[in-house]
Amino acid sequence: MTLHFDNKFSKALPADALLTNDTRLVTGACFSYVTPREPAQPLLVHASEEVAALLGISTQDLSSASFLEFVSGKKIWPETKPYAMNYAGHQFGHWAGQLGDGRAIVLGEIVHNHHSWMVQLKGAGQTPYSRRADGLAVLRSSIREHLCSEAMYHLGVPTTRSLALVETGDLVLRDILYNGKSAYEKGAVVCRVAPTFIRFGNFELLAAQNDIKNLTALADFTIAHHFPYIQSSGKDKYLDFFKEVTSKTLEVMVAWQRVGFVHGVMNTDNMSILGLTIDYGPYGWLEDYNPDWTPNTTDSEHKRYRFGNQPYIALWNLYQLANALYPLIREAAPMETILEGYKTDYEKDYEAMMKRKIGLFENENNDALMLQSLEELLQATETDMTLFFRLLGTVLKESSREEAFQQITEAFYNGQGLNHSVKESFYEWFDWYLVRLRKERQSDFERKVAMDAINPKYVLRNYMAQLAIEDAEKGIFDTIIELHTVLKKPYEEQPEFEKWFAKRPEWARHKVGCSMLSCSS
Repeated sequence: MTLHFDNKFSKALPADALLTNDTRLVTGACFSYVTPREPAQPLLVHASEEVAALLGISTQDLSSASFLEFVSGKKIWPETKPYAMNYAGHQFGHWAGQLGDGRAIVLGEIVHNHHSWMVQLKGAGQTPYSRRADGLAVLRSSIREHLCSEAMYHLGVPTTRSLALVETGDLVLRDILYNGKSAYEKGAVVCRVAPTFIRFGNFELLAAQNDIKNLTALADFTIAHHFPYIQSSGKDKYLDFFKEVTSKTLEVMVAWQRVGFVHGVMNTDNMSILGLTIDYGPYGWLEDYNPDWTPNTTDSEHKRYRFGNQPYIALWNLYQLANALYPLIREAAPMETILEGYKTDYEKDYEAMMKRKIGLFENENNDALMLQSLEELLQATETDMTLFFRLLGTVLKESSREEAFQQITEAFYNGQGLNHSVKESFYEWFDWYLVRLRKERQSDFERKVAMDAINPKYVLRNYMAQLAIEDAEKGIFDTIIELHTVLKKPYEEQPEFEKWFAKRPEWARHKVGCSMLSCSS
């Protein structure tokens, strides 16, 4: 297996002078060199051929001993010098100071076909940023990250990727719900891939340390390698950079809302500078359409990171990034203009996206009101978001209100016991919707094709991931392989996988790992 490394991040930016993995405060450095923990008995659970191809790794290489050694951290590649990145962040709205890669270790940057990819192991042991933790990861959370990274990519949502999932052969002690009931679990490592793992928090740290020299160096490096089309100079360069990050962040927020994804931990240290979905922890997909839902038990009281609040938390996080970049710009007004633009652009882009979800492609004055009415209606009874929007594409223009309603009844969790007034409200909405559909130029077939292209049939529901986890803990990896396969084509019918196009089963309603998740991983 031949890999070509560049390692431009570690060559261009300052390193921590100390070379141990001991937990400590690190200043004047963007990263610390570290050594991954050697796993006891690594076992390759699953690898993505697609991601391997991005790195120049062949399908044949995936079964080689050298590949397993590389993606497990068992052996360090000759051209690499692994490191953990240094960053800070706001967690649940509060300044947390230095955080850093507490259990993520960058192996290096691989160059293939003129593209550069940072390759990182998650769960490979302690770093200077591990604080009181062991730097390891367990199998359940690693399965969730491996599957979800690839699922999101194929949904068309900007994301980091996952090359491989490896069992380490070690046992890891975890308190899954932070209730004092710790237990040993199987350890694992995910090998994840992205153009860069630079976050908002990398800039926040240097600004907080008043390290303007390295703040400038990091910004210049990021622009040169990840935003090379920015050709301005002086403060305009950093303003253009901030505008691009804001635009990319807005794009990923609209994408999350489109597919019903809830990140669960939108701290500033979990915000990618490239607008990628990053750090898959207690995430989840909406089952019933509930804007107040969050999968994170840590957030269950205040629901800061609930589904409906995600776009506004992203804006709050962008304000923190603006504060970090202020020393490079020294003017608040132009950054405030960009942030105000996010608000108006998000509302416009969100409405356009929602109109496409319900098959409206032309403009009418009352479309926004129709969307608002629908969202209120979906909350009036327990309605599965994914099923509803997918089934809505089967409604014909010339349907009666009763026929249209019948097409979406499978989306209700309690269709038989549906309240009469709620049912009547759906009828009234369909009266409105059907009149509106008849004004569209597209045929029923054309509209369904367009709707199916943005309304996925298959998403990684938490109960699906939990089934894969429970099998894997018994040494059975078939469910991981099957889910990885079906989630590659989330917009296609795939009749052989129809069993995954279903509402959350009742057994999963209150089950740990399905309805309740924590940051424990």
